[in-house]
Amino acid sequence: MNWTELLKTRMEVSYSVTDGLLEMLSDEDLNWKPATGANWMTTGQLLMHLTTACGFCCRGFVTGEWGLPEDMDPAEMSGEDCLPPAEALPTLESVVEARRLLAEDKTLGLAMVDKAGEDALENSMSAAPWHPEEEKSLGCHLLNMISHLDSHKGQLFYYLKLMGREVNTQHLWGM
Repeated sequence: MNWTELLKTRMEVSYSVTDGLLEMLSDEDLNWKPATGANWMTTGQLLMHLTTACGFCCRGFVTGEWGLPEDMDPAEMSGEDCLPPAEALPTLESVVEARRLLAEDKTLGLAMVDKAGEDALENSMSAAPWHPEEEKSLGCHLLNMISHLDSHKGQLFYYLKLMGREVNTQHLWGM
């Protein structure tokens, strides 16, 4: 298996499709969230999360730089209570800002694949800070971060559907 080719191809598609969904939003949509249920992010919070869902995390796996506060132990990222409620999550103020940050995260993600190199992607084993008992190859971790981006891309797709936007499977998969 060629991890570099797989990861870069998946990143290119995932980021492109996500950016296409962002194009369907306006700044007026950023405070919207589903009306039923609990602990939903606003659209602005979701966009903020999308902009760090992949490349930012890939940097953590490749370099060990997680961008956490100085006094926070990465082990604190594990467990049921590690995530704050949606209301406490940061948000973005504009769709333009979201698109810029998403492009920067893509650049970072692709750079981290190159920085890691094929040998490390295949053979370097580590555990995620939020799942310290399970070691995986670096390639698996980065692939999981692309899946993380894809999951939240799917969430944005359903936000758009619930907003009444004309979206279909082609928008979700970039067809």
